[in-house]
Amino acid sequence: MPILANLKRLQAHNFDTFKRSPISEISGSLGDLGTLLPLMIALTLSNSISLSSTLVFSGLANIFTGVTFGIPLPVQPMKAISAVAIARSFSREVTASAGIFTASVIGFLSITGLLRWFTRVIPIPIVKGIQVGAGLSLVLSAGSSQLQKLDWLGPSWADNLIWMIAAFLFLLLSMRFQRWPYALLVLVLGLVFSALRSDVNTSPNQKPGFQLWHPQTLVPTPSEFRVGALDAGLGQLPLTTLNSIIAVSHLSADLLPSLPTPSVTALGLSVTVMNLVGCWFGAMPVCHGSGGLAAQYRFGARSGASIIFLGFLKLLLGLFVGEGLVRLLQGFPKALLGIMVIAAGVELAKVGESLNAGARDLWEDAEHSSSQDDEESNSFGLKRARDPSEEERKERWMVMMMTIAGLLAFRNDAVGFIAGMLCHWTFHPPIRREFWGRRERHWDLSHSWLGISGTNRLGSSRQEEGDRLLGTNN
Repeated sequence: MPILANLKRLQAHNFDTFKRSPISEISGSLGDLGTLLPLMIALTLSNSISLSSTLVFSGLANIFTGVTFGIPLPVQPMKAISAVAIARSFSREVTASAGIFTASVIGFLSITGLLRWFTRVIPIPIVKGIQVGAGLSLVLSAGSSQLQKLDWLGPSWADNLIWMIAAFLFLLLSMRFQRWPYALLVLVLGLVFSALRSDVNTSPNQKPGFQLWHPQTLVPTPSEFRVGALDAGLGQLPLTTLNSIIAVSHLSADLLPSLPTPSVTALGLSVTVMNLVGCWFGAMPVCHGSGGLAAQYRFGARSGASIIFLGFLKLLLGLFVGEGLVRLLQGFPKALLGIMVIAAGVELAKVGESLNAGARDLWEDAEHSSSQDDEESNSFGLKRARDPSEEERKERWMVMMMTIAGLLAFRNDAVGFIAGMLCHWTFHPPIRREFWGRRERHWDLSHSWLGISGTNRLGSSRQEEGDRLLGTNN
Protein backbone atom coordinates (compact mmCIF):
# COMPACT_ATOMS: atom_id res chain seq x y z
CA MET A 1 0.00 0.00 0.00
CA PRO A 2 2.75 2.58 0.70
CA ILE A 3 4.08 1.93 -2.84
CA LEU A 4 0.66 2.54 -4.39
CA ALA A 5 0.16 5.67 -2.29
CA ASN A 6 3.55 6.99 -3.37
CA LEU A 7 2.80 6.31 -7.04
CA LYS A 8 -0.54 8.06 -6.70
CA ARG A 9 1.16 11.11 -5.17
CA LEU A 10 3.78 11.19 -7.94
CA GLN A 11 1.11 11.02 -10.67
CA ALA A 12 -0.75 13.88 -9.02
CA HIS A 13 2.48 15.88 -9.03
CA ASN A 14 3.09 15.02 -12.71
CA PHE A 15 -0.42 16.06 -13.70
CA ASP A 16 -0.44 19.29 -11.68
CA THR A 17 2.99 20.33 -12.96
CA PHE A 18 2.12 19.68 -16.60
CA LYS A 19 -1.23 21.46 -16.21
CA ARG A 20 0.46 24.48 -14.61
CA SER A 21 3.36 24.86 -17.07
CA PRO A 22 2.96 22.62 -20.14
CA ILE A 23 5.35 24.60 -22.36
CA SER A 24 8.17 24.38 -19.81
CA GLU A 25 7.67 20.63 -19.39
CA ILE A 26 7.66 20.04 -23.14
CA SER A 27 10.72 22.22 -23.63
CA GLY A 28 12.51 20.48 -20.77
CA SER A 29 11.77 17.06 -22.23
CA LEU A 30 13.85 18.04 -25.28
CA GLY A 31 16.82 19.29 -23.28
CA ASP A 32 18.80 16.06 -23.59
CA LEU A 33 18.57 15.83 -27.38
CA GLY A 34 22.05 17.29 -27.70
CA THR A 35 23.42 14.05 -26.25
CA LEU A 36 20.85 11.66 -27.74
CA LEU A 37 20.71 12.73 -31.39
CA PRO A 38 24.42 12.60 -32.41
CA LEU A 39 25.05 9.14 -30.94
CA MET A 40 21.73 7.67 -32.04
CA ILE A 41 22.19 8.91 -35.60
CA ALA A 42 25.81 7.72 -35.82
CA LEU A 43 24.91 4.25 -34.46
CA THR A 44 22.04 3.99 -36.94
CA LEU A 45 24.19 4.96 -39.92
CA SER A 46 26.83 2.37 -38.94
CA ASN A 47 24.03 -0.25 -38.66
CA SER A 48 24.97 -0.89 -35.02
CA ILE A 49 21.37 -0.44 -33.79
CA SER A 50 17.81 -0.41 -35.08
CA LEU A 51 16.44 3.14 -34.99
CA SER A 52 12.82 1.93 -34.85
CA SER A 53 13.47 -0.41 -31.92
CA THR A 54 15.51 2.28 -30.16
CA LEU A 55 12.68 4.80 -30.40
CA VAL A 56 10.06 2.26 -29.28
CA PHE A 57 11.91 0.84 -26.28
CA SER A 58 13.51 4.11 -25.13
CA GLY A 59 10.05 5.68 -25.39
CA LEU A 60 8.57 2.94 -23.22
CA ALA A 61 11.49 3.44 -20.79
CA ASN A 62 10.75 7.19 -20.64
CA ILE A 63 7.12 6.51 -19.80
CA PHE A 64 8.05 3.91 -17.18
CA THR A 65 10.62 6.13 -15.41
CA GLY A 66 8.34 9.18 -15.51
CA VAL A 67 5.53 7.24 -13.84
CA THR A 68 7.79 5.41 -11.36
CA PHE A 69 10.11 8.21 -10.20
CA GLY A 70 8.13 11.39 -10.92
CA ILE A 71 11.23 13.38 -11.94
CA PRO A 72 12.66 14.27 -15.39
CA LEU A 73 14.95 11.25 -15.38
CA PRO A 74 16.62 10.93 -18.81
CA VAL A 75 17.04 7.83 -20.93
CA GLN A 76 20.23 8.36 -22.91
CA PRO A 77 22.85 6.30 -24.77
CA MET A 78 25.56 4.38 -22.95
CA LYS A 79 28.40 6.61 -24.15
CA ALA A 80 31.36 4.25 -23.78
CA ILE A 81 29.57 1.47 -25.66
CA SER A 82 28.38 3.93 -28.31
CA ALA A 83 31.88 5.31 -28.87
CA VAL A 84 33.41 1.85 -29.36
CA ALA A 85 30.52 0.65 -31.53
CA ILE A 86 30.81 3.68 -33.82
CA ALA A 87 34.61 3.52 -34.06
CA ARG A 88 34.69 -0.21 -34.84
CA SER A 89 31.38 -0.46 -36.74
CA PHE A 90 29.92 -3.10 -34.43
CA SER A 91 27.10 -5.24 -35.70
CA ARG A 92 23.74 -5.04 -33.96
CA GLU A 93 24.44 -8.34 -32.20
CA VAL A 94 27.76 -7.17 -30.75
CA THR A 95 26.30 -3.84 -29.62
CA ALA A 96 23.39 -5.67 -27.99
CA SER A 97 25.84 -8.00 -26.23
CA ALA A 98 27.64 -5.04 -24.67
CA GLY A 99 24.37 -3.62 -23.33
CA ILE A 100 23.16 -6.96 -22.01
CA PHE A 101 26.47 -7.61 -20.23
CA THR A 102 26.53 -4.17 -18.58
CA ALA A 103 22.89 -4.44 -17.50
CA SER A 104 23.44 -7.90 -16.02
CA VAL A 105 26.38 -6.75 -13.89
CA ILE A 106 24.49 -3.64 -12.72
CA GLY A 107 21.50 -5.83 -11.86
CA PHE A 108 23.70 -8.15 -9.79
CA LEU A 109 25.21 -5.22 -7.88
CA SER A 110 21.73 -3.79 -7.24
CA ILE A 111 20.12 -7.01 -6.02
CA THR A 112 23.01 -7.96 -3.71
CA GLY A 113 23.19 -4.48 -2.13
CA LEU A 114 26.78 -3.93 -3.27
CA LEU A 115 25.71 -0.86 -5.23
CA ARG A 116 24.16 0.69 -2.11
CA TRP A 117 27.31 -0.05 -0.10
CA PHE A 118 29.45 1.44 -2.86
CA THR A 119 27.40 4.64 -2.69
CA ARG A 120 27.83 4.98 1.08
CA VAL A 121 31.62 4.73 1.04
CA ILE A 122 32.25 7.17 -1.84
CA PRO A 123 33.04 10.67 -0.49
CA ILE A 124 30.78 13.47 -1.70
CA PRO A 125 33.68 15.51 -3.22
CA ILE A 126 34.35 12.61 -5.59
CA VAL A 127 30.68 12.43 -6.61
CA LYS A 128 30.72 16.18 -7.23
CA GLY A 129 33.93 15.78 -9.22
CA ILE A 130 32.32 13.14 -11.44
CA GLN A 131 29.37 15.46 -12.05
CA VAL A 132 31.48 18.53 -12.82
CA GLY A 133 33.85 16.47 -14.98
CA ALA A 134 30.94 15.03 -16.95
CA GLY A 135 29.56 18.52 -17.51
CA LEU A 136 32.89 19.89 -18.71
CA SER A 137 33.31 16.82 -20.94
CA LEU A 138 30.03 17.71 -22.64
CA VAL A 139 31.28 21.26 -23.23
CA LEU A 140 34.58 20.02 -24.68
CA SER A 141 32.86 17.48 -26.91
CA ALA A 142 30.48 20.12 -28.24
CA GLY A 143 33.41 22.31 -29.20
CA SER A 144 35.60 19.60 -30.73
CA SER A 145 33.03 17.51 -32.57
CA GLN A 146 30.43 20.07 -33.60
CA LEU A 147 31.37 23.75 -33.33
CA GLN A 148 35.03 23.84 -34.37
CA LYS A 149 34.15 22.63 -37.86
CA LEU A 150 31.92 25.63 -38.55
CA ASP A 151 32.84 28.61 -40.70
CA TRP A 152 31.20 32.00 -41.00
CA LEU A 153 29.10 30.85 -43.96
CA GLY A 154 29.62 27.10 -43.91
CA PRO A 155 29.17 24.25 -44.19
CA SER A 156 25.76 25.58 -45.32
CA TRP A 157 23.49 28.58 -45.06
CA ALA A 158 21.63 26.85 -42.17
CA ASP A 159 24.67 25.65 -40.24
CA ASN A 160 27.45 28.16 -39.61
CA LEU A 161 29.04 30.45 -37.02
CA ILE A 162 26.38 33.11 -37.48
CA TRP A 163 23.64 30.73 -36.39
CA MET A 164 25.86 29.46 -33.56
CA ILE A 165 26.30 33.00 -32.20
CA ALA A 166 22.56 33.64 -32.56
CA ALA A 167 21.76 30.44 -30.66
CA PHE A 168 24.24 31.38 -27.92
CA LEU A 169 22.79 34.88 -27.53
CA PHE A 170 19.30 33.39 -27.37
CA LEU A 171 20.56 31.01 -24.67
CA LEU A 172 21.79 33.98 -22.61
CA LEU A 173 18.42 35.70 -22.99
CA SER A 174 16.63 32.52 -21.90
CA MET A 175 18.69 32.60 -18.69
CA ARG A 176 17.22 36.04 -18.00
CA PHE A 177 13.71 35.07 -19.13
CA GLN A 178 13.45 31.49 -17.95
CA ARG A 179 9.88 30.99 -19.15
CA TRP A 180 11.11 30.97 -22.76
CA PRO A 181 11.07 27.36 -24.05
CA TYR A 182 14.61 27.49 -25.43
CA ALA A 183 15.05 23.80 -26.28
CA LEU A 184 11.64 23.56 -27.94
CA LEU A 185 12.20 26.62 -30.14
CA VAL A 186 15.72 25.58 -31.12
CA LEU A 187 14.53 22.04 -31.95
CA VAL A 188 11.72 23.31 -34.18
CA LEU A 189 14.10 25.70 -35.96
CA GLY A 190 16.66 22.94 -36.45
CA LEU A 191 14.08 20.52 -37.88
CA VAL A 192 12.81 23.21 -40.28
CA PHE A 193 16.34 23.89 -41.47
CA SER A 194 17.02 20.17 -41.82
CA ALA A 195 13.82 19.61 -43.81
CA LEU A 196 14.62 22.49 -46.17
CA ARG A 197 18.13 21.17 -46.75
CA SER A 198 16.88 17.60 -47.32
CA ASP A 199 14.43 18.83 -49.96
CA VAL A 200 17.37 20.16 -51.93
CA ASN A 201 20.02 17.49 -51.27
CA THR A 202 18.10 14.18 -51.24
CA SER A 203 16.11 12.22 -53.78
CA PRO A 204 12.37 11.62 -53.23
CA ASN A 205 12.83 7.97 -52.18
CA GLN A 206 15.27 9.01 -49.39
CA LYS A 207 12.97 11.58 -47.78
CA PRO A 208 11.21 10.86 -44.47
CA GLY A 209 8.00 8.87 -44.73
CA PHE A 210 5.79 6.39 -42.90
CA GLN A 211 7.42 3.04 -42.13
CA LEU A 212 5.71 0.63 -39.74
CA TRP A 213 7.90 -1.03 -37.12
CA HIS A 214 8.69 -4.69 -37.81
CA PRO A 215 10.37 -6.02 -34.64
CA GLN A 216 13.14 -8.56 -35.07
CA THR A 217 14.93 -10.34 -32.25
CA LEU A 218 18.70 -10.77 -32.04
CA VAL A 219 20.57 -13.77 -30.65
CA PRO A 220 24.31 -13.02 -30.31
CA THR A 221 26.75 -15.87 -30.79
CA PRO A 222 29.24 -16.63 -27.99
CA SER A 223 32.03 -14.89 -29.91
CA GLU A 224 29.87 -11.80 -30.50
CA PHE A 225 28.94 -11.70 -26.83
CA ARG A 226 32.59 -11.97 -25.81
CA VAL A 227 33.62 -9.08 -28.09
CA GLY A 228 30.76 -6.86 -26.91
CA ALA A 229 31.28 -7.61 -23.22
CA LEU A 230 35.07 -7.30 -23.12
CA ASP A 231 35.68 -4.56 -25.70
CA ALA A 232 32.80 -2.23 -24.81
CA GLY A 233 30.84 -3.47 -21.78
CA LEU A 234 33.73 -3.40 -19.30
CA GLY A 235 34.55 0.22 -20.14
CA GLN A 236 30.90 1.19 -19.66
CA LEU A 237 30.57 -0.27 -16.13
CA PRO A 238 32.31 2.53 -14.16
CA LEU A 239 30.58 5.20 -16.24
CA THR A 240 27.14 3.70 -15.60
CA THR A 241 27.79 3.10 -11.91
CA LEU A 242 29.22 6.53 -11.13
CA ASN A 243 27.51 8.95 -13.52
CA SER A 244 24.27 7.17 -14.41
CA ILE A 245 23.30 5.90 -10.97
CA ILE A 246 25.21 7.40 -8.05
CA ALA A 247 25.59 10.92 -9.48
CA VAL A 248 21.95 10.93 -10.66
CA SER A 249 20.70 10.03 -7.18
CA HIS A 250 22.70 12.86 -5.62
CA LEU A 251 21.83 15.39 -8.33
CA SER A 252 18.09 14.72 -8.10
CA ALA A 253 18.27 15.42 -4.37
CA ASP A 254 20.04 18.73 -5.10
CA LEU A 255 17.78 19.90 -7.95
CA LEU A 256 14.42 18.55 -6.72
CA PRO A 257 14.60 18.34 -2.92
CA SER A 258 10.81 18.39 -2.52
CA LEU A 259 10.41 15.09 -4.42
CA PRO A 260 11.44 11.59 -3.30
CA THR A 261 15.04 10.89 -4.29
CA PRO A 262 15.46 7.71 -6.37
CA SER A 263 17.60 5.16 -4.55
CA VAL A 264 20.68 3.76 -6.25
CA THR A 265 19.11 0.31 -6.10
CA ALA A 266 15.99 1.48 -7.92
CA LEU A 267 18.08 3.30 -10.54
CA GLY A 268 20.27 0.24 -11.01
CA LEU A 269 17.27 -2.04 -11.51
CA SER A 270 15.79 0.49 -13.94
CA VAL A 271 18.96 0.38 -16.08
CA THR A 272 18.90 -3.42 -15.89
CA VAL A 273 15.30 -3.80 -17.05
CA MET A 274 15.61 -1.26 -19.88
CA ASN A 275 18.52 -3.09 -21.50
CA LEU A 276 17.57 -6.69 -20.77
CA VAL A 277 14.35 -6.04 -22.68
CA GLY A 278 15.29 -3.66 -25.50
CA CYS A 279 18.73 -4.91 -26.52
CA TRP A 280 17.33 -8.24 -27.72
CA PHE A 281 15.44 -6.28 -30.41
CA GLY A 282 18.43 -4.22 -31.56
CA ALA A 283 17.65 -1.18 -29.42
CA MET A 284 20.48 1.11 -28.39
CA PRO A 285 21.99 0.36 -24.93
CA VAL A 286 20.68 3.07 -22.64
CA CYS A 287 21.09 4.33 -19.09
CA HIS A 288 20.23 7.36 -17.01
CA GLY A 289 22.66 10.25 -16.67
CA SER A 290 23.34 13.28 -14.51
CA GLY A 291 24.05 15.38 -17.62
CA GLY A 292 20.66 14.60 -19.10
CA LEU A 293 18.89 15.32 -15.82
CA ALA A 294 20.66 18.67 -15.55
CA ALA A 295 19.83 19.51 -19.17
CA GLN A 296 16.13 18.72 -18.84
CA TYR A 297 15.96 20.66 -15.57
CA ARG A 298 17.78 23.59 -17.21
CA PHE A 299 15.23 23.83 -20.01
CA GLY A 300 12.18 23.71 -17.75
CA ALA A 301 11.35 20.12 -16.74
CA ARG A 302 10.28 19.73 -13.11
CA SER A 303 8.32 16.46 -13.09
CA GLY A 304 8.02 13.07 -14.72
CA ALA A 305 5.34 14.48 -17.04
CA SER A 306 8.06 15.92 -19.28
CA ILE A 307 9.66 12.58 -20.11
CA ILE A 308 6.27 10.83 -20.28
CA PHE A 309 5.46 13.28 -23.08
CA LEU A 310 8.82 12.55 -24.71
CA GLY A 311 8.22 8.81 -24.32
CA PHE A 312 4.90 8.91 -26.16
CA LEU A 313 6.49 11.04 -28.91
CA LYS A 314 9.34 8.51 -29.34
CA LEU A 315 6.90 5.61 -29.27
CA LEU A 316 4.75 7.07 -32.06
CA LEU A 317 7.79 7.90 -34.20
CA GLY A 318 9.26 4.43 -33.69
CA LEU A 319 6.02 2.63 -34.53
CA PHE A 320 5.05 4.63 -37.62
CA VAL A 321 8.17 6.40 -38.97
CA GLY A 322 11.31 4.73 -37.63
CA GLU A 323 14.17 4.47 -40.11
CA GLY A 324 12.61 7.18 -42.26
CA LEU A 325 13.83 9.77 -39.73
CA VAL A 326 17.52 9.10 -40.36
CA ARG A 327 18.00 11.59 -43.18
CA LEU A 328 16.06 14.31 -41.40
CA LEU A 329 17.97 13.96 -38.13
CA GLN A 330 21.27 13.65 -39.95
CA GLY A 331 20.83 17.16 -41.33
CA PHE A 332 20.15 18.80 -37.95
CA PRO A 333 22.43 21.90 -37.76
CA LYS A 334 25.50 21.33 -35.59
CA ALA A 335 25.53 25.03 -34.71
CA LEU A 336 22.25 24.65 -32.83
CA LEU A 337 22.95 21.18 -31.44
CA GLY A 338 26.37 22.22 -30.10
CA ILE A 339 24.97 25.16 -28.11
CA MET A 340 22.34 22.88 -26.57
CA VAL A 341 25.09 20.48 -25.47
CA ILE A 342 27.11 23.36 -23.98
CA ALA A 343 24.09 24.56 -22.02
CA ALA A 344 23.55 21.06 -20.63
CA GLY A 345 27.22 20.74 -19.67
CA VAL A 346 27.31 24.07 -17.85
CA GLU A 347 24.14 23.22 -15.94
CA LEU A 348 25.67 19.94 -14.78
CA ALA A 349 29.00 21.54 -13.81
CA LYS A 350 27.17 24.12 -11.67
CA VAL A 351 26.45 21.52 -8.99
CA GLY A 352 30.07 21.78 -7.87
CA GLU A 353 29.40 25.16 -6.25
CA SER A 354 27.57 23.48 -3.34
CA LEU A 355 30.56 21.34 -2.36
CA ASN A 356 31.37 23.36 0.77
CA ALA A 357 28.01 25.04 1.27
CA GLY A 358 25.02 22.73 1.40
CA ALA A 359 26.42 19.48 0.04
CA ARG A 360 24.54 16.35 1.01
CA ASP A 361 27.09 15.05 3.52
CA LEU A 362 27.21 18.42 5.29
CA TRP A 363 23.44 18.35 5.80
CA GLU A 364 23.63 14.77 7.09
CA ASP A 365 26.43 15.67 9.52
CA ALA A 366 24.48 18.65 10.76
CA GLU A 367 21.33 16.57 11.22
CA HIS A 368 23.28 13.94 13.17
CA SER A 369 24.95 16.49 15.44
CA SER A 370 21.76 18.42 16.07
CA SER A 371 20.03 15.24 17.23
CA GLN A 372 22.41 15.22 20.19
CA ASP A 373 21.28 18.69 21.24
CA ASP A 374 17.66 18.88 22.45
CA GLU A 375 17.39 22.58 21.84
CA GLU A 376 18.69 22.42 18.28
CA SER A 377 16.84 19.25 17.34
CA ASN A 378 13.55 20.89 18.28
CA SER A 379 13.85 23.58 15.61
CA PHE A 380 10.54 22.81 13.83
CA GLY A 381 12.12 19.91 11.94
CA LEU A 382 14.39 22.16 9.89
CA LYS A 383 17.82 20.92 8.85
CA ARG A 384 20.91 23.08 8.81
CA ALA A 385 24.17 22.67 6.97
CA ARG A 386 27.39 22.23 8.91
CA ASP A 387 30.00 24.87 8.17
CA PRO A 388 33.32 23.10 7.43
CA SER A 389 36.60 24.56 8.61
CA GLU A 390 38.94 26.32 6.21
CA GLU A 391 41.29 23.33 6.17
CA GLU A 392 38.43 20.93 5.43
CA ARG A 393 37.19 23.21 2.65
CA LYS A 394 40.60 23.09 0.96
CA GLU A 395 40.79 19.31 1.30
CA ARG A 396 37.31 18.79 -0.17
CA TRP A 397 38.07 21.20 -3.03
CA MET A 398 41.34 19.43 -3.82
CA VAL A 399 39.68 16.00 -3.91
CA MET A 400 36.98 17.27 -6.27
CA MET A 401 39.51 18.99 -8.56
CA MET A 402 41.74 15.89 -8.67
CA THR A 403 38.70 13.82 -9.70
CA ILE A 404 37.87 16.32 -12.45
CA ALA A 405 41.48 16.39 -13.65
CA GLY A 406 41.71 12.60 -13.96
CA LEU A 407 38.37 12.37 -15.74
CA LEU A 408 39.16 15.10 -18.28
CA ALA A 409 42.77 14.10 -18.88
CA PHE A 410 41.91 10.49 -19.79
CA ARG A 411 38.27 10.97 -20.84
CA ASN A 412 37.42 8.19 -18.38
CA ASP A 413 35.22 8.28 -15.27
CA ALA A 414 37.07 5.35 -13.72
CA VAL A 415 40.42 7.17 -13.89
CA GLY A 416 38.84 10.25 -12.31
CA PHE A 417 37.34 8.13 -9.56
CA ILE A 418 40.66 6.44 -8.77
CA ALA A 419 42.50 9.78 -8.76
CA GLY A 420 39.90 11.26 -6.41
CA MET A 421 39.99 8.31 -4.02
CA LEU A 422 43.80 8.40 -3.85
CA CYS A 423 43.67 12.12 -3.10
CA HIS A 424 41.01 11.54 -0.42
CA TRP A 425 43.09 8.80 1.19
CA THR A 426 46.07 11.15 1.24
CA PHE A 427 44.15 13.36 3.68
CA HIS A 428 42.26 10.52 5.41
CA PRO A 429 44.26 7.25 5.29
CA PRO A 430 41.82 4.33 5.57
CA ILE A 431 44.31 2.07 7.38
CA ARG A 432 44.93 4.54 10.20
CA ARG A 433 41.21 5.15 10.65
CA GLU A 434 40.52 1.42 10.78
CA PHE A 435 43.37 0.92 13.29
CA TRP A 436 42.17 3.60 15.70
CA GLY A 437 38.60 2.37 15.35
CA ARG A 438 39.65 -1.14 16.40
CA ARG A 439 41.73 0.24 19.26
CA GLU A 440 38.80 2.22 20.62
CA ARG A 441 36.54 -0.83 20.44
CA HIS A 442 39.21 -2.83 22.28
CA TRP A 443 39.26 -0.27 25.12
CA ASP A 444 35.46 -0.28 25.23
CA LEU A 445 35.38 -4.06 25.78
CA SER A 446 38.37 -4.47 28.10
CA HIS A 447 37.47 -1.65 30.51
CA SER A 448 33.68 -1.82 30.56
CA TRP A 449 33.81 -3.61 33.94
CA LEU A 450 35.32 -0.45 35.46
CA GLY A 451 32.33 1.62 34.34
CA ILE A 452 34.60 3.74 32.12
CA SER A 453 33.86 4.15 28.45
CA GLY A 454 36.61 3.18 26.06
CA THR A 455 36.65 6.65 24.50
CA ASN A 456 37.14 8.38 27.85
CA ARG A 457 39.74 5.84 28.92
CA LEU A 458 41.64 6.29 25.69
CA GLY A 459 41.41 10.05 25.99
CA SER A 460 42.69 10.02 29.59
CA SER A 461 45.59 7.71 28.69
CA ARG A 462 46.62 10.11 25.93
CA GLN A 463 46.41 13.03 28.34
CA GLU A 464 48.56 11.19 30.90
CA GLU A 465 51.15 10.40 28.23
CA GLY A 466 51.25 14.07 27.24
CA ASP A 467 51.71 15.17 30.86
CA ARG A 468 54.54 12.66 31.29
CA LEU A 469 56.36 13.93 28.21
CA LEU A 470 55.98 17.54 29.35
CA GLY A 471 57.18 16.69 32.86
CA THR A 472 53.97 17.86 34.51
CA ASN A 473 52.90 14.52 35.99
CA ASN A 474 53.19 14.57 39.82
